[in-house]
Amino acid sequence: MAREPNWKGLLRGWDAQQEAFNPLREHRFSVMLDVLGASLPRRFTALDLGSGPGSLSERVLRRFPAARVVAVDYDPVTLRIGQGALGGFGGRLTWADAKLGSPSWTARLPQRKFDAAVSTTALHWLPRDDLRGLYRDLGRLLRKGGVFLDGDHLPWGHPDRQLNRVAEAVRRQHYRGVPLSKEWTAWREWWDHAEKVPGLAPYFAERKRRAAHHPRTEEISLDVHVDALRRAGFRDVAVVWQYLTNRVLFARR
Repeated sequence: MAREPNWKGLLRGWDAQQEAFNPLREHRFSVMLDVLGASLPRRFTALDLGSGPGSLSERVLRRFPAARVVAVDYDPVTLRIGQGALGGFGGRLTWADAKLGSPSWTARLPQRKFDAAVSTTALHWLPRDDLRGLYRDLGRLLRKGGVFLDGDHLPWGHPDRQLNRVAEAVRRQHYRGVPLSKEWTAWREWWDHAEKVPGLAPYFAERKRRAAHHPRTEEISLDVHVDALRRAGFRDVAVVWQYLTNRVLFARR
């Protein structure tokens, strides 16, 4: 009988390689959770957009014992790892296989209204038109007064784009001369390890069929996000925390 993969170990490894890119990751999570707690009642249901294996979902559910989360992703590998590591979290976590920004992604959700939508290190991969479409969909999915929080790399746009060079210079100082190619080492090693896990072979095949890996797209600036959210019916759209381009963007429906 085949041995069950070490799902929790794979999730811990995911967190470790993500933190290699963003040493402030846990602090950013804490800020997002603090804002959720200050903005919502004790019982709420949140969408985790581009959830991966559920790092943010798990933190929301542990911080708020009466909360429920629907974790949405299109990558079958990370979805399977999340399902294996976290399961249904005592009936409070539901997994949805859907491609964010596609015309029919909301049809894959188990319900039609939510109190919050959260995301971290995911939405910057979406093309501009898909991002605008996603925000329009969120304008319909979130109840009035519901909140959206995105913790991500959100660069400056015109006329402040020169600040991105300053931010990149500061970021490079933290790597102390490590070549750019080495920055992705932890990411590649995690994926290389996961691909050797026998139980994940069919999910990697499906990932390849879907082309669910992250494509290279244009960098979408903070002002594009802000404009798209306001056009989608959100108010109080503002950055509530940042370290250079590492930010938490807040909006209220």
